[in-house]
Amino acid sequence: MNITHRPVLLAEAVTALISGPLIQHPNPATPILVIDGTFGRGGHTQALLAQLDFAARIISFDKDLEAIAVAEKIKDPRLTIVHDSFAQMDQYAAPDSVDGILLDLGISSPQVDQAHRGFSFRREGPLDMRMNTEYGLTAAQWLEQAPQEEITYVIKTYGEERFAFQIAKAIVAKREEGLPPQTTSQLASLVASVVRTREPGQDPATRTFQALRIFINRELEDLEMGLKAALILLKPGARLAVISFHSLEDRIVKQFLQSHAKVEVPRGLPIREKDLPQSALEIIGRIKPSDQEIQENPRARSAIMRIAQKRIGAFA
Repeated sequence: MNITHRPVLLAEAVTALISGPLIQHPNPATPILVIDGTFGRGGHTQALLAQLDFAARIISFDKDLEAIAVAEKIKDPRLTIVHDSFAQMDQYAAPDSVDGILLDLGISSPQVDQAHRGFSFRREGPLDMRMNTEYGLTAAQWLEQAPQEEITYVIKTYGEERFAFQIAKAIVAKREEGLPPQTTSQLASLVASVVRTREPGQDPATRTFQALRIFINRELEDLEMGLKAALILLKPGARLAVISFHSLEDRIVKQFLQSHAKVEVPRGLPIREKDLPQSALEIIGRIKPSDQEIQENPRARSAIMRIAQKRIGAFA
């Protein structure tokens, strides 16, 4: 199967970063440094390379070995590939040294479309779901040992699934029969037998598969760590752009940006507004895919990109 990945909000993400003041007016003594938090299949990384000058550098991260294999085929000395989560980006750059950071969250088309990865309820394959196949338990292994209460919590919290208790109970019942779900179709069928109602056009297993994928890969924890690291690494005047694909991710991003775009002062403290310290971030805006992009790439329909800029002279 020839599987390609179409990056979402490609032009908008690149424009958001390169239109920042530091990249528009670079310091000749310091080469531009940009971080792409998820290489995927390289769409954003290569578009950024095409827009940056010969002295610029890009550090691109990915937990997925298949993505790393694609990245290593790019013979551009400006590009550094790191097999790690972007949550660890502060291990690869110094504070106040980065001119722009892009975080493209979620899952790529190749990961969904390759049955052996176990991400899709539409394709029969082992129930793996790990982005980094060298590390951690598979979804099947975790379901074999997790208590019912923990399974319920994960499906309810990360999948926002109102039938989480019933699904967890059914999984544990199958496990006690010696038949825990080992494949994507087994889990999807089990969920469908419990979830009797669902939004029009949505498979009953959608929320459960999302929940397990997020949990197995620590996606929300990585996002929170990555946002904190980004704030430290960005130079004053540098930009952060984050593309999210579901409400859990977007809520974390929105709340993080808002919390650092205002200064909290204890009520009653006699400080005039003009004397307040500056907030760390300025929110630039929010962008959604165009109708044309959604028509050409339906997987873009839920995407939201939020853009912020680290204030010059601000404290983090």
